[in-house]
Amino acid sequence: MGETEDEKSSQAGQLFENFVQASTCKGTLQAFNILCRQLELDPSDHRNFYSRLKAKVTSWKAKGLWSKLDKRAVHKEYKKGKACIGTKCLIIGGGPCGLRTAIELALLGAKAVVIEKRDTFSRNNVLHLWPYTIHDLRGLGAKKFYGKFCAGSIDHISIRQLQLMLLKIALIVGVEIHVNVEFIKLLEPPEDQENEGPGWRAEVRPADHPVADFDFEVIVGADGRRNTLEGFRRKEFRGKLAIAITANFINRNTTAEAKVEEISGVAFIFNQKFFLELKEETGVDLENIVYYKDNTHYFVMTAKKQSLLDKGVIVNDYIDTEMLLSGENVNQEALLSYAREAADFGTNYQLPSLDYAMNHYGQPDVAMFDFTCMYASENAALVRERFGHRLLVALVGDSLLEPFWPMGTGCARGFLAAFDTAWMVKAWAQGRAPLEILAERESLYRLLPQTTPENITKNFEQYTIDPGTRYPNLNSSCVRPHQVRHLYITGELQPCTLERSASVSRPVNLARRESEVRPSRLLTWCQKHTEGYRNVDVCDLTSSWKSGLALCALIHSFRADLIDFDSLIEEDCAKNNQLAFNIAEREFGISPITTGTEMAANQGPDKLSMVMYLSKFYEMFRGAPLPAAGEPSAPANSIYNLKNLSLPRKRIPKVSPINFSLALFNVAEAFSLRNLVQDSSSGNRRIVLTEKRATDQEKNENKVKFMATQLLAKFEENAASCSLRRQPSPLPPIKHALCLPLQSVARVKCAPECAGPPSPLPSLRHIPRKPRQADQSDGGPQAGSAPCADYPDSLASYRSTVLAVSGMLQRLQRLEDQINPRASDAGFFSSFSRSFPQGSLRREFPSSLGGSDTCHFCRRRVYVMERLSAEGLFFHRECLRCATCSCTLRLGSHAFDCAQGKFYCKVHFAQQKALTKQRRWTVEIRKVTEDACAQSVQIFNTTFPGVSNV
Repeated sequence: MGETEDEKSSQAGQLFENFVQASTCKGTLQAFNILCRQLELDPSDHRNFYSRLKAKVTSWKAKGLWSKLDKRAVHKEYKKGKACIGTKCLIIGGGPCGLRTAIELALLGAKAVVIEKRDTFSRNNVLHLWPYTIHDLRGLGAKKFYGKFCAGSIDHISIRQLQLMLLKIALIVGVEIHVNVEFIKLLEPPEDQENEGPGWRAEVRPADHPVADFDFEVIVGADGRRNTLEGFRRKEFRGKLAIAITANFINRNTTAEAKVEEISGVAFIFNQKFFLELKEETGVDLENIVYYKDNTHYFVMTAKKQSLLDKGVIVNDYIDTEMLLSGENVNQEALLSYAREAADFGTNYQLPSLDYAMNHYGQPDVAMFDFTCMYASENAALVRERFGHRLLVALVGDSLLEPFWPMGTGCARGFLAAFDTAWMVKAWAQGRAPLEILAERESLYRLLPQTTPENITKNFEQYTIDPGTRYPNLNSSCVRPHQVRHLYITGELQPCTLERSASVSRPVNLARRESEVRPSRLLTWCQKHTEGYRNVDVCDLTSSWKSGLALCALIHSFRADLIDFDSLIEEDCAKNNQLAFNIAEREFGISPITTGTEMAANQGPDKLSMVMYLSKFYEMFRGAPLPAAGEPSAPANSIYNLKNLSLPRKRIPKVSPINFSLALFNVAEAFSLRNLVQDSSSGNRRIVLTEKRATDQEKNENKVKFMATQLLAKFEENAASCSLRRQPSPLPPIKHALCLPLQSVARVKCAPECAGPPSPLPSLRHIPRKPRQADQSDGGPQAGSAPCADYPDSLASYRSTVLAVSGMLQRLQRLEDQINPRASDAGFFSSFSRSFPQGSLRREFPSSLGGSDTCHFCRRRVYVMERLSAEGLFFHRECLRCATCSCTLRLGSHAFDCAQGKFYCKVHFAQQKALTKQRRWTVEIRKVTEDACAQSVQIFNTTFPGVSNV
């Protein structure tokens, strides 16, 4: 009996090995059916299938796979496979993203059914994998099915191999897969629901397939760019004409072929010599090229249209892209030769033979396609309800967001969307409100186009379907339920048209360069606004802008106050361009595309870059009136009136010198000590601060209002500033007028002719003692006028005044101590912040760097194609981090402290701003206190030089 058990175990191990080693879709399904039949397993019993298979297949190789899958299945989100019990899901499409979604749904305990209209996996193209994708596939046992998976530094895999791996894993975890079944449309539940009739179903071809009778409550569209699910509006994003060519050559796995190095991605900007030599030797003109070695030698390249025309690949030059690349307009033999020449040169002629692999049509596997247009769904999910049956509809993969192949985003973002969809289905199964589910899903979808290998969580071990484990700084409620009411559809579904222009609310922002205005229209607009300027002739979007005069003229036409155009020298290209870049960034917030030195060093700026840059001017200033004939510049403020842009404001009024005796009381008002009551020798007098604006005729009576306005405006300016760009304006110099005792104010008003013109205050550090006669000659009474006060009375009054001022200064000092116990640090901070000049902190770098710059953070070289720019600084994408918490920042969601030259997340910037405001306020209090004390002593000494030691 034991011998029989050993034989069964050995047979089961062999059958499982046959299943693992199957190299085609049909072969895999056939081996799986044989395995289930011999082991008496029911694939339709999805809840128990994996555990029973694991119990019957106990070979050492199988056990290694079981340990991988068990580690994945114990994630708390799956709740031991009970999170989605009873949920039925239909997945349309057996591509990598559809299969990955099905695996997650099966691990949640849902019934997952996949339909695929083909029965072959014939795509030879190779996918680039992000690090997290490699880790995820390894965790599912990828190397058990394909031993060469990402060995060493390899970070790519053919689509065919990836599909085979995921197909086998899906079958093992209980996913039901049907091939040669095509989805036609959704069938609504019948109106008659007396006996709980059928729910949502799918119309398929063939019509009599068992899937046609499958009721489901979740459907996932994963059938690629030509999504067949209704209800999803798609957006089309157009960019510069881009023609890609893919070619697959037979890999015979010889030693010579193994020695050929791969090309992980070379663009023209990084290796111009290579592409220029390729063009000179073969006539093939490319923008970039990638070479991966897998089951085939896979090449993908972006070719320039003129080169294709010159080589006879494209027969006729049409404006319409579809006509340009239609089969009738492409010479297939010339295309094969073109791709072969590029591949041969790219590998330095080291491949022994370049014979084309065959595609599933039996033709050489070479293709030319246009990726000028890219598509994205406007939303990721919706809910339909008819006759008491709800249906959750979702998209993943290329159906949701078409990838941009040079960035290798297809598989990576597709898997992220699969995890997000599984998380949504879990919430659906647990009975959460549909609008809350949709709002959370749309919040996550807004993050998807922004993801890169650098800005997702680096701890891959913690990745689950929970978005919080994958997206740092996640805000899953940025879309509110009321914003997705239109995605809850209870009536007839309206047909959705393709959106060819960006809408106002834009849920996605493709990481691809795009332009919202046609280059021809942009060129015409620039020509109109630069017409008539000296040495400016805009005839294109490249070489016409090299000197920098055209860019300066464009700015000058809208803001003549920013540039002195007549002083510009045409030969000083670098200076002109840098001036325009700096002004555009400082005044309009338009980030530069390069430096002035690089613009002058090259033959001319890149057209696509200039279109992007000038488009920002177009969006900001379009609609502005053209300058009148003979007047190249518009009024300085015309565009601001037109666009309602906010000008920088200085709220400190211009007024005449201040009487210091009233300014002392104004210090109290500035800190809410509004009703200071002073006791004089003759009785109590209440000094009420006036609220009227000072006039020329009442200068000495209304200075308090000016001083209060000045100080409060300074504090309001600091509080309202969203960044620390402006340095605090210094107080205007305070001039001295004769300060009399409080009881003598009435007599001063009665005899205004007694007062002479005010004299400037002497230095606070060195106060000379003036004789009494000098004081009288400057500000004393003239002949015939009554004396202002007797000496003893004046002395008593001044003593009381000094005592009152001293008490006030003590109160201010206590207030200062309460605000900031570490007031001693404020002086250092103030001097530190003033040490930075205003404006951009950007450095100028030598032209020897070529098409590169230096990263503001790590100080290493950052190339043009990989760099980001903000606040006039260039840096690597991964280097943009919060100075406090070091979390990865995204452009548009950062905050910048110009004084310190640091970037922050918005949470820590608010804290930094509050701290800076507090320190600045402390410095202001100390400065006003010290000035008031010094000036009161000075006034006392200059008025009564003989009693300074009393």
